[in-house]
Amino acid sequence: MLDYFSPEIWTWVILPLIIFFARICDVTIGTLRLIFISRSMKKIASLLGFFEVIIWLAAIGQIMQNLNNWMSYLAYGAGFAAGNYIGISIAERLSIGKVLIRVITSKSAAELEKELRKNNFGITLVKAEGITGKVDIIFTVIRKENLRKVVDIIKKFNPNAFYSVEEVKDVSEGIFPEKEPWLERRLRLLPFRGSK
Repeated sequence: MLDYFSPEIWTWVILPLIIFFARICDVTIGTLRLIFISRSMKKIASLLGFFEVIIWLAAIGQIMQNLNNWMSYLAYGAGFAAGNYIGISIAERLSIGKVLIRVITSKSAAELEKELRKNNFGITLVKAEGITGKVDIIFTVIRKENLRKVVDIIKKFNPNAFYSVEEVKDVSEGIFPEKEPWLERRLRLLPFRGSK
């Protein structure tokens, strides 16, 4: 490969670019691996860990061979930062796992409850007392891929409701809508269709 480029171009441009893209790959894979570990998906996490370390070794090997090349250090750091961003973005798109949504509203939650049940979401409604008086609390555990839909329903029926979302590691049973086909879900997540 050195035959195609002058030594200066190789040292100050091509090598840092290789290190940059290697770091993006290994950090992105590492971010996804941690998410799969937290979901107890051991086989996928192990496979990703294998590729993560191989790519990291290749990148750090190039750094160690070129210790006087400050562009490689910058590329290494920039690749790390970009890999974190890309890994988190991919993880958000994958929508793996389940979440608990807790909705607290001082307005009657009857319409919201009805709409959530109509969309096949299992809910638990609790009457409670808040600092300003009586409130309704709705709990629902949903697939993460349905989060946007549920939040849209909450905002439609009670835009002032307080809600929180928490990751759920394990669920014994529940009522969930049928899974949307993989391709349809991916198409719905495209930027130009994000409002739907």
